[in-house]
Amino acid sequence: MKRNDVLTQAAMWMNPENILPGERSQTRKTTGFCQIEGKMGNAKSRSGQNACSQFLPEERAEIDRLFDALSSGKHSSNTPHRSFSLQALQSHIGEALPPEMVTRLYDGMQRVNLTGTAKGPSEGVSQEQFTVSMSHLLKGNSEEKSLIILKMISATEGPVKAREVLKFTEDLVGSVVHVLDHRQQLRGWTQKKAPGCPPRVQVLAAQLFSEMKLQEGEKLLGPQQLDCDCDRAMIEDWVFRTPHVATFLSVVIHRGFLLLCSSLNLSALLPERLVDQGREFESILDVLSVIYLNSHLPREQRHRWHLLFSSELHGHSFAQLCGLITQRGPCVMLLEDHDGHVFGGFASCSWEVKPQFQGDDRCFLFSISPSMAVYTCTGYNDHYMYLNHRQQTIPNGLGMGGQHNYFGLWIDVDFGKGHSKAKPTCTTYNSPQLSAKENFRFEKLEVWAVGDPPESQLAKSKKSILDVDPEAQILLESCGRSCHSQGLREVPEDDE
Repeated sequence: MKRNDVLTQAAMWMNPENILPGERSQTRKTTGFCQIEGKMGNAKSRSGQNACSQFLPEERAEIDRLFDALSSGKHSSNTPHRSFSLQALQSHIGEALPPEMVTRLYDGMQRVNLTGTAKGPSEGVSQEQFTVSMSHLLKGNSEEKSLIILKMISATEGPVKAREVLKFTEDLVGSVVHVLDHRQQLRGWTQKKAPGCPPRVQVLAAQLFSEMKLQEGEKLLGPQQLDCDCDRAMIEDWVFRTPHVATFLSVVIHRGFLLLCSSLNLSALLPERLVDQGREFESILDVLSVIYLNSHLPREQRHRWHLLFSSELHGHSFAQLCGLITQRGPCVMLLEDHDGHVFGGFASCSWEVKPQFQGDDRCFLFSISPSMAVYTCTGYNDHYMYLNHRQQTIPNGLGMGGQHNYFGLWIDVDFGKGHSKAKPTCTTYNSPQLSAKENFRFEKLEVWAVGDPPESQLAKSKKSILDVDPEAQILLESCGRSCHSQGLREVPEDDE
């Protein structure tokens, strides 16, 4: 389906009365803001009806209650019509969002023009503006979201500079971490601050901003293009192709305003972090890198990450690595080289120790630092995953992409050594050299199982302790020791 068709269908879905341009609605809604008369004008009437139609009755009631709270306090605006001021919004949100994002949100709402007449800067946000803004930001299509984003960036009509969009993106990404941390909803992850490296907020913001395209279709790459003009069509296209922007705006509204919180499925954004009891450690990952990587995983594997191996906890042993990651389902593996580059790969299938390549085209390589990127399969070959140990004639180690002795990512059996070779890119994943040096050394390596454990692992965890070591059981019995738990075993399902 073409992009314009998607937008048209979305607009029709959000306008159940199918009000055409120039058509005047004489209807009157009776819930909160929805009390809009036809006499208020075409644009205002249509905007109000469309905004109301986006929300369920209970959602509209919650939005009205929030506006009532904002407009009835001591910081409410002194105008004939009910509205609220920036101070009222700041007082309500408190420290849940950074001050610059609160100001951006207020400006975006206050600049929504429903009447076609200029509005003074001293006037507050009206109920109409508030409801329309919430409708656009939470339920709108990319066209409607881009309208509010532009107003959050600049007070002037027309194009904005690319550097202004980049600054907005940095503020948005930073606000997501801030509000999740403030609401204690990081789900076990932390905001890592690596010395000497660009903050992950800037790294992820740069990645999202890099998806912006000029009217000629070229991406905004390099600092020399930060002075380029970005019009509404470019912002709309960017929002349409970069889902993180809309998702992050929703998180900021839902968790910052504490509005319609049940509508936000946080587990789809940020997985639960599971580390075996008593084995806590400082991960290479932080909350933003997890959010970014998690969004590229199959949807059914995004809700939970469980640590399988950490060189910090389990030692620098390739044999230990093999023993802990095989037959454990899909995994994310990553490492940090001695130069601070963080990178890795997603294995879509369980690792197996064997001399053949394995995996499928859902695998990918990625970089986290100094830049964030994901590199998917090219279809050139099927060299997705490789894991071998204790062989004399073929390489021993773990690899992804490329070929023997020339992998896109290689962890040598001599733990702590590896390579990332790409001249110019890896044939399997089209990835560049991921490490600072082609042949690199590392100290930190982690492997995380994603999603629910495979059935084979569940069956293994349910296995009776009596079956773990039969020789030990025979020895106990020969010594006259009885197995008191023998009568407590569960009957296997196959025997029922």
